[in-house]
Amino acid sequence: MIHSKVRIAFPGDRLSEAMAILGPMAERTRVERGCLGCHLHRDAFETDVLILEESWASEADLERRLRSPDYRQLLLVMELAKAPPEVSFDTVASSSGF
Repeated sequence: MIHSKVRIAFPGDRLSEAMAILGPMAERTRVERGCLGCHLHRDAFETDVLILEESWASEADLERRLRSPDYRQLLLVMELAKAPPEVSFDTVASSSGF
């Protein structure tokens, strides 16, 4: 499984615009083949920050995502950021819990 996380801080006047784009995008992503989860969060302490987290079943699924029109749209939304976004990709070999 591959977990991706994008953390973006927006100027106050751009936050609602970003949410309007990223919210529907997250909904579309959830039903893509290989998507195990897609969540858009607003930081509770830094209210100008949005966090997009995605989990993918395989590297091939993630690569397909990275080449998609929606991901290109995400890259354009990143251009609205007030600071460089934080982007990470983590490969998870195993996971357990309750």
